[in-house]
Amino acid sequence: MFDKTTLISADDALLGRDTPMTVTEAHFVNHTDLTAKPQNGCQEILLGMGCFWGAERLFWKLDGVVSTSVGYAGGYTPNPSYEEVCTGKTGHSEVVRVIYDPAIISLEKLLRSFWENHDPTQGMKQGNDVGTQYRSVIYPLNEEQLSIVEQSKQEYQSALGNGVAQQITTEIQLQQTYYFAEAYHQQYLAKNPQGYCGLGGTGVCFPDLSS
Repeated sequence: MFDKTTLISADDALLGRDTPMTVTEAHFVNHTDLTAKPQNGCQEILLGMGCFWGAERLFWKLDGVVSTSVGYAGGYTPNPSYEEVCTGKTGHSEVVRVIYDPAIISLEKLLRSFWENHDPTQGMKQGNDVGTQYRSVIYPLNEEQLSIVEQSKQEYQSALGNGVAQQITTEIQLQQTYYFAEAYHQQYLAKNPQGYCGLGGTGVCFPDLSS
């Protein structure tokens, strides 16, 4: 029987399709174009911290975040559907594409929200959500971001401690392909305010390095 907590290999992944998901609606909250590339000095990064509904809401509320969308990354199946990702046979994680203005919010501050609002030690699950799609991930788009991400991980690991159960399992990989999720997932908790939010942190704050 297939184990949804074990990452599938490229050879065993679902085939997927050539046709990308159609995304035509603007951001439900701030009306930005979800498909637009970062402009005017803005940058993007892909962050996964369990179910993407609550994670997206966390980031669109931050001052300096220009736009958000949800999708799939880190796997093998091209243009997967939500149903396919849920089988665990695509290799993808649920992620939020965050476009931010570094003149207003630094990547370090974004990552502080990332670390503090989920449990990055849980491996292939997040809370009651079990499976590889719910693993903690950070997918930077360039080497500069990668360096900041790695440093941030080290700092939060120090805050958590060095016990076996406290080891960060967050997957960090450069330049992973992002596939948009279906329209009904985009800004889900703005459209469905009473919907499920699986966010929950460790209770350990990110260290204040300014003092």
